[in-house]
Amino acid sequence: MKSLPADVQAVLFDLDGTLLDSAADLYAALQIYCDEVGAAAPPYDVVREVVSRGGRAILRCAFAEDDEALLVRMPRYLDIYAGIMAQHTRPFDGIEPLLAAIEARDLRWGIVTNKPGFLTEELIKRMDWDLRASAVVCGDTLPVKKPDPAPVLLACERAGVEPARCLFVGDDRRDVQAGRDAGLYTVAVRWGYLDGGNPDEWGADAVFDHPRQLAELLGLEVTA
Repeated sequence: MKSLPADVQAVLFDLDGTLLDSAADLYAALQIYCDEVGAAAPPYDVVREVVSRGGRAILRCAFAEDDEALLVRMPRYLDIYAGIMAQHTRPFDGIEPLLAAIEARDLRWGIVTNKPGFLTEELIKRMDWDLRASAVVCGDTLPVKKPDPAPVLLACERAGVEPARCLFVGDDRRDVQAGRDAGLYTVAVRWGYLDGGNPDEWGADAVFDHPRQLAELLGLEVTA
């Protein structure tokens, strides 16, 4: 594990699979959509694994179609999801105490996600995070998304922090690549969806099983 940069200013996080366990609601939306169009819904475990890749990958679990056909299906699927997206979605175990400890140390935290803005903004409001996050960059904020480093760099800019004094935490290889290319200290987490990959092979500066380990790395006092 690589040593932390001096004087850390902030921690940026991926959203789905890192901060939030949202798979149940994403799967429920797919079940509803499949029922509407008369298709069989795939098993939950198959869908959960690809949640970090977004709606197209989720739809592909049920429909063996090309990207163009899946994009036609996307608006209705996302509309269904928007209506139920906070029913079962919760922060992963240990996330809320971690965020509280980050704030108690007067560090900043933010979100860089490939999720569309209209979904991200509503979801973080329902989590009561909208006034706490120093920066939120969504999948459609810029013309590019992760693994491109530009969204991560924009989040640093919006949070008013230096990339070299910031961490980026995620559950997907794309997160590690984006954070590394942006010049941040990268953390891969095993508690997320992983997209079928092995976090130990992604080249992250650290790999953790639980948010408390990240708190320990940062020297934070976590209560609860």
